[in-house]
Amino acid sequence: MQNIKITDVRALPGDSAFLIDDGKTAILYDSGFAFTGYAVADKIKACLSERSLDYIFLTHSHYDHALGSVYALKYWPNAKVVAGSYAAKIFAKDSAKAVMRELDNKFAANNSVFCYEDLIDNLKVDIPVSDGDKIQAGDMEFTVIDLPGHTKCSVGYYCEKHKLLLGCETIGVYDGEGGVVPSYLVGYQMALDSIARVEKLDIENILVAHYGLLNREQTKTYLKVARSSAQQTALEIVERLKAGMPKEKIIEFFKDKFYHGYIKTVYPIDAIELNTGITIDLLERELL
Repeated sequence: MQNIKITDVRALPGDSAFLIDDGKTAILYDSGFAFTGYAVADKIKACLSERSLDYIFLTHSHYDHALGSVYALKYWPNAKVVAGSYAAKIFAKDSAKAVMRELDNKFAANNSVFCYEDLIDNLKVDIPVSDGDKIQAGDMEFTVIDLPGHTKCSVGYYCEKHKLLLGCETIGVYDGEGGVVPSYLVGYQMALDSIARVEKLDIENILVAHYGLLNREQTKTYLKVARSSAQQTALEIVERLKAGMPKEKIIEFFKDKFYHGYIKTVYPIDAIELNTGITIDLLERELL
């Protein structure tokens, strides 16, 4: 992957925000929280100096990935926000923005931030994309790949020339040590199908949300572990459901299995408990 520099511009580990720069064109991949938005923008500014940010690629509509985009646009108003067409519809809903605002405020308070400029109503998508669409970002061309499972609006961006995938949480959350936390919230089989799509691509590196760039060996391992972890965890949860284990106990099982080390630094406790509960309900509907 020559001539492309990828820089971690997160303000907090829980952010997801990485700068992709080939020296001519700069892309922000996900943008972090609202309350860290200006801090992320400052990090981007330090990387680019007087150059402009050209694009913001969003993987899905969750607040920890999307809200920082509005703050980056205060610095670079001509940057184009790219996201799935389904995400664009979500951003247009006042009710969805209200939920994102509530979640962002709660996590900000957990980080002792109680007052920050609220620009969430300005959330937008300039270029809504669908599966197979091409985004020409200077010399870099990306193909949009629908990867639903974590959300319905989850997408990845594949640069065939550099054998690089800008991934999304549907594949799974990398734990920094070779493990992968399953992250299907809207479809289990949907997520397996998305992982299968990625496995068929000619990829040498994946940029993973909440972590960063995986090297070739890590990429191979990540994809193998992502599938096996998704399947094994589903079986373990279903076994416990069949045995009549209460939902709260299954959540504790999930946390005992995954919630340690690096994952603790990027995954708020209330978020993992909420999402695990959603996953349990999903598997009960889909597999029982």
